[in-house]
Formats: sequence, C-alpha cells, structure tokens
Amino acid sequence: MQSSEESSDEERKMEHPLPKSWSIHTRPEIIAKYVIMERVGSGTYADVYRARRLSDNLIVALKEAHEYQSGFRKIEALQLLQNCPNIVVMHEYFWREDEDAVLVLEFLRTNLAAVIEEAKKKESGVPFGEVKRLMLQILRGIDACHRNMIVHRDLKPGNLFVSDDGVLKLADFGQARILMNMEPGFVADNDNQQWLGQYTGYPENISPSLDAAQEADDLPNQGYNKRVEEDMNKEEVFRQLVKLKAKQHAVDETDKASNINDPFKSSYSYEAEDGDDRKGSLTSCVGTRWFRAPELLYGSTGYGVEVDLWSLGCIFSELLTLKPLFPGVSDIDQLSKIIDIVGT
Repeated sequence: MQSSEESSDEERKMEHPLPKSWSIHTRPEIIAKYVIMERVGSGTYADVYRARRLSDNLIVALKEAHEYQSGFRKIEALQLLQNCPNIVVMHEYFWREDEDAVLVLEFLRTNLAAVIEEAKKKESGVPFGEVKRLMLQILRGIDACHRNMIVHRDLKPGNLFVSDDGVLKLADFGQARILMNMEPGFVADNDNQQWLGQYTGYPENISPSLDAAQEADDLPNQGYNKRVEEDMNKEEVFRQLVKLKAKQHAVDETDKASNINDPFKSSYSYEAEDGDDRKGSLTSCVGTRWFRAPELLYGSTGYGVEVDLWSLGCIFSELLTLKPLFPGVSDIDQLSKIIDIVGT
C-alpha cells in the first residue's frame, strides 16, 4: 500500500513529466558511452541534447532525428563531408530499425543567427572584415557540398554554427540531397570520368579566428585544395553539374527494380518521402521561405546546387544589414518582395 508521500510524488510526476525523449534515455548502446546532461533544443523533427562522452569526457551534441528520411540524409551527407573543416563533425551515429536515428555531433554553442542578434543589440553591426571571414568559411563549406554533388537546400543563419574558436560550420543536413547516382567526387564527361577527390581540408596556417580582420584579405590567395583545381577548374565543375542534372531525367528503366538493402551503400539514391524521386525530380517544398530561391517558389522540380547560392546571397545581405532581405509572410508575398528588389 502506497503512503500519502509516495502518492503525491506520483501525482507530481504525472503533472510535470520529465522533459526527456525516452527513446534516447533508454537505449543501452547510447547510455553505455554517453552521459546525457540536458536537452538544449527541440523541434518537430529532432531533439538535441548536450552529453559527455565517458571515454574522454568530451562534450558532444546528441541529435535525435524523429523522421526517418531526415535522419537518413543527415547521416549520408555527413559521412561524405567528414573531412571538411567547415562542416559539423559527426563522431558516430546510432540507428536501429525500431528507433530514431541519433547522431553524435561536435557541440557548438552558437550560430550565425545569434551573432546577428548580438550585433543588433550593440547597434554597431558586424565588422566588414568579420563578415568577409564568415562568408569565406560559408563558401568553403558550400564548395565541399557541391564538389560532392550535395545540395543543402536549407541554408540560413540558424543552420550555420560557430565554434568557440571562431570556425563557422554548416549543419542540419536533414533536407540535403545527393544529386547523382555514383561515387562521391566523380564528374561524368562523355565516356570518361574524372576524380575530383574528397574534400581534405585547408592549410593549417589559415586562421579562422574572428580577431584580425586583415587576415581575410590574404585567405583567397592560400590556394587550398590545389590538386583539385589543377584537375578541373570550378567553371568546368558547374558546367558538368548542369549536364548531369539533365542526364538524371534519362535514367534507365531497369533502375526501378533496384533494391537497396543497406541504407548507406554508395548508391546515393533513394525514394524521398518529401516528394523527391529517384529519376532526378526534386521537391520544391524545401528550405525556409525567406532564403528560398524563386524557382522553388514557382514549384520547380529540376533545380540543382544553384538554389544554395541564392540562400547564400540572402545570408550575405543579412550579415551586412542585420535584417532579412526578403521577409515574406507567404510564398506569393515572398515572390513579390523579390520582384520589388531585383525586378522581373
């Protein structure tokens, strides 16, 4: 028989349930390696926890993805981009068929949205040298994505994180899509294929710190990733991307019968629950409205990596002015604001 004190404890628990995702807290393979400290973020599709790795006391972020396709894409993209310094690091992941995917990511305390909000409070804006440095780091991250044929599709300040030492990193690849059906780094050119190589990072002497604005003037001349640029310049890469995008619509009908048993084999093609299909058509229902390219607002399903560059321009403007460039309240209003500024 329960005492009155025990009964009141039970009532309190029912009235104020613990803010936990029981999926992650009861999974032995996770709690055997990590101490979950607190939940630091929560949304419709994912929860994020701060945790400590038992082996070395490293503080990490555990991201529990509640939606299958989102978790799949995060893991697949981050596996390809693991060597780029401007992409968030994924240490490992846990995924069982009957459980949510849990990604173990490096813990980053702030993001570009917070940097912009802080600059608004100071009323001094973000210094031009700092804007240049941040933009260069975003460009490196996007360059790594596009060289591996990955379109992010949800670039915005809230998805660009900044480490304690000032390194900006692209994150949240839940809407990312790999654009071609071959190994990472290959670009098809008629019957030949040229190796672009995995992204291997940048020279150690490039400082990512935000202290010295003058460093930003020297960064473009460091010649990072020289081997890749000797094989094929960037204009050729994007020319080939356009050709590949057109070829995706002519995939052989026998591909319909292909069946992927291991979700992380190097096929990089999957049935997407959000409207993407394996024939090359993509859904237009991606991204955040303020940073969405016009072709997405018009419902295009044949776009490519260029939609990320539109988002980049919107981010650049917001860094300079501290306010969104196209703050539409609906898709029609969004198009109207874009046309008002850039014309028809």
